[in-house]
Amino acid sequence: MPTTPTPAPESPRTWRTLLINTPLGWVCSLALATLGIYLLANHGVHIVTALPYLLLLACPLMHLFMHGGHGHHDKRG
Repeated sequence: MPTTPTPAPESPRTWRTLLINTPLGWVCSLALATLGIYLLANHGVHIVTALPYLLLLACPLMHLFMHGGHGHHDKRG
């Protein structure tokens, strides 16, 4: 009993799926890695001096984005 294979459903084409494993994707990845290394090498002192402020800023940002603000999300009654 021969059966015909059905084609697999095509995944949605987004910018991520278009960039993965393409020459443009590799160039973008290498450029971002090079830029990151450059910034860490030449501006590492600025990053280290900003760390305490970034930690203090992380507290209210985590409260807003992880807890959903001060709204009441419990709809159970």
